[in-house]
Amino acid sequence: MPQTVQPEFPAAPGRTPDHQARLAMWASAIGYGVEGFDLLLLVFLLSTISVAFGLSTIRAASLMTGTLLGAVSGGIVFGMLSDAFGRVRVLTWTIVVFGVATGLCALSRGYWDLLAYRTIAGMGFGGEFGIGLALVAETWPAAMRARASSYVALGGQAGILAAALLTPLLLPHIGWRGMFLLGILPVGLSFSLRRVLPEPELFVAAHTHATARSRLALLFHDRRTIRASIGMTILCSVQQIGYYGLMTWLPYFLSQRHGFSLTRSGVWTAATVLGMSLGIWVFGELADRIGRRPSFFLFQAMAAISVVAYSRLGRPWELLIGGAVMGIFVNGMLGGYGTLLSELYPTEARATAQNLFFNIGRGAGGFGPLLIGSLAARYSFATAIALLALLYLIDIIATATLIPETRGTALV
Repeated sequence: MPQTVQPEFPAAPGRTPDHQARLAMWASAIGYGVEGFDLLLLVFLLSTISVAFGLSTIRAASLMTGTLLGAVSGGIVFGMLSDAFGRVRVLTWTIVVFGVATGLCALSRGYWDLLAYRTIAGMGFGGEFGIGLALVAETWPAAMRARASSYVALGGQAGILAAALLTPLLLPHIGWRGMFLLGILPVGLSFSLRRVLPEPELFVAAHTHATARSRLALLFHDRRTIRASIGMTILCSVQQIGYYGLMTWLPYFLSQRHGFSLTRSGVWTAATVLGMSLGIWVFGELADRIGRRPSFFLFQAMAAISVVAYSRLGRPWELLIGGAVMGIFVNGMLGGYGTLLSELYPTEARATAQNLFFNIGRGAGGFGPLLIGSLAARYSFATAIALLALLYLIDIIATATLIPETRGTALV
């Protein structure tokens, strides 16, 4: 299929990112941080909202389901819009959408309007992540592209930790409606972005008026991209099945098997989250130095080993250290997907690819808790966690057979 391409001049080994690149990274990281904050905020507020509106367990859970379904659909739609109208422009749209919708949750009068606001909010932040990664990839030097991608992913982890720390402090004083009102604050960020951040030169040079159909076709238009697209579907799905499966059931596993209190389980879970953050940073550093494929192979193999090892631990200090180590490898790969997707697909379809494959993985990740729960019911939680190792072996095979090395690739 004919393409309009504009080669990027490869970065010199000592080149550093310019002011525009740093602004792009911070904007994307903060946007993803707000997403992480918003998702975990809903988890913390579900019980309070259920009491306020008299919700059943199923209806309460459906608020999260609606949020994630909105994220999947919004991610795909906003990704295509970003490839058509610009990274910065559509990134600001996504921030306004999830900011305003989250604020409207504070005004909800019952289940149905709250569900509608949550779904719209999901659409906004579902589009933000992939657009931010495309923006960063197109503005940062090639030699530092993986590190920049990992910094954006770290923004999400910071948002999760912020929600965990701020909700217990603020909720007793401002209530659940006040917590949702905080979601309006990022809207100001969107207007600032439009004033200070121009569209990447690479996007402007390569911009075409291709249709949504032709952009999707670019993801499957020859044997190389078909193989890469199948591979990225597998990698993104395994990543999020493992993440959601572990983080949903880990506190329960610690409580039921080891008798930990809620507070103690929270400490051990926090250690795992901090390990995940360290892993994201390390992955970005390694991927720029030794390559994308070697870094993925290392983390995939260690993820398989660490989940099996963790399932066999029993002493509190072992679980603390083991959880952090497991977190490094299970979630560290999140620091590399944005770069890999940016280097595999052309500018005309880069944001579409980012959001399509990441949100396919998000949809698959929704089955992670169900998979772990089903295996635990039939065998045990220890066995269920250990069997996650099989997913990472599939990951290794997919990387070896479907994903090319892209380190140093000039974006087109």
